[in-house]
Formats: sequence, C-alpha cells, structure tokens
Amino acid sequence: MSPLLWEVNLRCRWTELESVHGRRFQLCDWPEEELDLWQARGVTDVWLMGLWPTGPRARQIAREHPDLRLVYDTVLPGWRPDDVAGSPYAIAAYEVPERFGGREALLRLRERLHQRGIRLILDFVPNHLGLDHPWVREHPEWFVSSPGPRPGTFEAAVGPDRTGPGGGGREPARRWLAHGRDPYFPPWTDTVQWDHRSAAARRALVNTLCEVAGLCDGVRCDMAMLVLRSVFARTWEGWPAPADPVAGEFWAEAIEAVRSKRPDFLFVAEAYWGLEGRLRELGFDFTYDKGLYDVLVRGEGPGIQRYLLEQSPHALAAGVHFLENHDEPRAAQVFPPDRHRAAAWTVMALPGMRFLHDGQCEGARLRVPVQLSRRPPEQPDPAIVQIYEEIFRIQKRAGIGRGGAHLLTPLAAWEGNPSGLNFVLIVWQQAADRFTLVAINHAPHPGQCRAPWPAEAVRSGRWRVHEHGAGWTDQRDAAAMVAQGIYLDLPARGVQVLEFTRMEGPVA
Repeated sequence: MSPLLWEVNLRCRWTELESVHGRRFQLCDWPEEELDLWQARGVTDVWLMGLWPTGPRARQIAREHPDLRLVYDTVLPGWRPDDVAGSPYAIAAYEVPERFGGREALLRLRERLHQRGIRLILDFVPNHLGLDHPWVREHPEWFVSSPGPRPGTFEAAVGPDRTGPGGGGREPARRWLAHGRDPYFPPWTDTVQWDHRSAAARRALVNTLCEVAGLCDGVRCDMAMLVLRSVFARTWEGWPAPADPVAGEFWAEAIEAVRSKRPDFLFVAEAYWGLEGRLRELGFDFTYDKGLYDVLVRGEGPGIQRYLLEQSPHALAAGVHFLENHDEPRAAQVFPPDRHRAAAWTVMALPGMRFLHDGQCEGARLRVPVQLSRRPPEQPDPAIVQIYEEIFRIQKRAGIGRGGAHLLTPLAAWEGNPSGLNFVLIVWQQAADRFTLVAINHAPHPGQCRAPWPAEAVRSGRWRVHEHGAGWTDQRDAAAMVAQGIYLDLPARGVQVLEFTRMEGPVA
C-alpha cells in the first residue's frame, strides 16, 4: 500500500476544536468523525505538527519580530499576543504539553489511530533546540559556541546560578552560543545550534530520538540534510571545535539505535539540495520531493514529464510528493483549478509517499505562520473539494496505491504530433491480468498519445477496460494494444483513469 501522509497543524486545530465544543480538549478526545474521515480517505500516517512546547523566550521573539508581525497582521487581523505560541521548531522540551493531555493522552490517541490502520508521526528537529531548553544552561558544550561575540550568536548564562541565598554571590559563567541556521539564510534567533562534531552532544540527541520513538510510529525530521557531516562542516567552518570529536554520520547511528528496537519505525526527511539520495543511503524511508513540486508550480508539461522519467524507480518510490506544506504557499493560491486537478492527480497517483496538508482538500488559501495557534476560518472552495473527492473515490475503486507502480514513456499518437510530451503516464500493476493506467495531460490544450502496453501484463486475450471518470466500459484485444499502444485523447489539463482486467474468450 502506497502511504498517504496527512499533516495536521495541531495548535490551530486544537484552538478550533476547543472553540467549537466550548471546553478543554485532550488528544485522546479527538473527534471520532475526523479519525473516520482519515480512514475513509486512505490516510496511512498522521503527522501532528506542533506537538512539542515552545518556551517563553522563543515566544517573546516570535511576538516581537517585526517581519512576523507584518505577516500576522495580514493573515490574522486583530491578533492577540496569546495567539502567538512561538515556532514549533524552537523546541523547549520533547514532552507532551498538559494542554494536550500529556503523554498518556497521546498514547491513547495513537491506539485509536492504530485501530484504523493509521500510524502516528511526530516532529524531530536534529539541527537545533529552542532557547528555553534546559540544556542550553546545563550543557553549553553540546552547542556550537564562541569565546566571544560574533554574528549569529547570543550571550548565554551557563552553569548553576549561585547568586541566590547561600550561593556566595557567584555569577553564572558566560559564553556565546550560536543560533541554529541554514547556511543560505539568516540564523533562527529563537534557537541554539547543536554541535554535531561533539560525541556527548550526539549521545544526548540519539537518546532523545529513542525517547520520541517510544511515543509514535515515525518521525518527520526537520531539515535533515543540515546535520550531514559534509554540510555541517561547510556551515560551521572556522568555529571552535569541541573537545570530544566524533566520527561517522549522525543519521546512521541514530537510525540504527531506533531500529534495533523498532525495526518498522518510519523515518521521513525534509531534505533539499540534491542530498535526498545520501539520506536514503543512511536509512531514511522517504525524502521530500521538492523537485517535483517546483516543476509542477512552473506548469510546463514537457518539464514535468522529463523530471519524472529521469528519476530512478527507487528515488520515485522513496519520494514524498506534495503540492503544499506549512513551508510552501497554499496550493489553491498557486494552482488555478484546472492545473490544480492535474497536479493533484500526479502527486496522488505516483509511487512513493503522497502528502496532504491540513485544509488543502478544502481549498484553503491562507498560509498560516507556524508561530500562530489560531487561524481565521475559510469557506471551502467547491471546485477544490470536488477535485479531491474525485481522487479519493476513484483511487479506492481503481486500486491506485496497491501493487507495483512505474511510469511509461508516451509514444506519439501519429507522426508529427508532439502533444504526448505533456503527458504523465502511471501504471499500477495489481496482477498480470489487472492493472490501472492513470494518464494526465499537463498541457493547456488537448493532446493525444499512445501508452505502451505494460511489460508485466499478459500480452494476449480479451480485456475489459473501465474508465473511472466518465464511467464507460469497453472490451479490447491485447494484441492490438500491444502492437499499437493504448490510444489516449485528453482535453487540456485532462485526467483519465483506465482499469484493465483480462477476460476469457474472443473479443466481442
């Protein structure tokens, strides 16, 4: 079964649930109808984005940051300080807040998800911690630091504070710790940077990951490529080295530590810069497919086809395919409805992990900053709702996501017709005598092509062909389709789902 990941903005969703029901909620109180909806849509993994707490210093920074305040004003006019919970990626502790009912409430929700065949995914942030995490004071040696001030650092009080009664008046030691950062952007000033060159820091982080793994079935690892040795060395070149250097890749050690106890534990990497393959070599099951997102946004049919056909089968099957997430603009804002339908079908029909974001299926247009715990209500867009309802309905009936899958290279419908360059052809092979062909025309005009007969399918006999959109059924001879290809004629941005089932006897 091809996995389907559903991202929930937990903080905003919780504010909505408590407002609608007029009472405090715990995770174990999650409404039954919402869990049932996920199950009906084929969701296999639910990612609770924003579970871990953010501390007061990080919240203050989020409330006072001038650029963020402008975004809050636009997205949530009249926002209040209490609406700003701080970044979920400035983690103060890997603990389940009492607001959500604590650890036991999370485990009870996990059990309810398991009863529906759904896994629980949580965030793990390997690159940095929030400024409020106690380790900033207790173990400053675990973080990238400098003996004096330099850009991207903050002066931190470290060690025990002995200025209170009986403390002898001793001031805590001072040092300058680095904020976490991506080398291509300014530092995140609500965070502190792990020193992945330190053996003690690595042990602490691996132990933390193992503790998180006891609460869930998988982790979505934020900016996973930042802690690769080669990337980390370039990012922090020239900064003082730790006293306890460590060899090897963090991910190899961390993933092995978890899987020695949980062999089926799922690792999903947010990853960019062409480093997805390296992360898969180190043990990740799935890595973000940002390349596909970018070509879909550009909307050029030949570019979309070329990108997909150039991917290795393994890379495609290990990709996390998406049209939006909390870091990207809303899909309904980027894609007009006709392009949205073609792009959504592409993402949802490919092998690999399909990824949907809270509000995407209703056509939400406001990109809510992760620092907010409240979002304005939006009315569903009927055109977008119809797109996803069609996808969920047809995928379930046609067997998309079950069996093996691969892409086909379109053949010209006739000499001199280049419109097949805009087609994406995806085959899901359930058995030698049954397969489903998903054809998508990404051009803004009608197009025609021929799909090669799948190599795994029986090449003889009579076949029943059912078209799941218009609902027609036909019978065809395999020999003719093997020789000539499966003829396809689609409107602009059109989608066709053809289910082929082998029959007995001659063609009628």
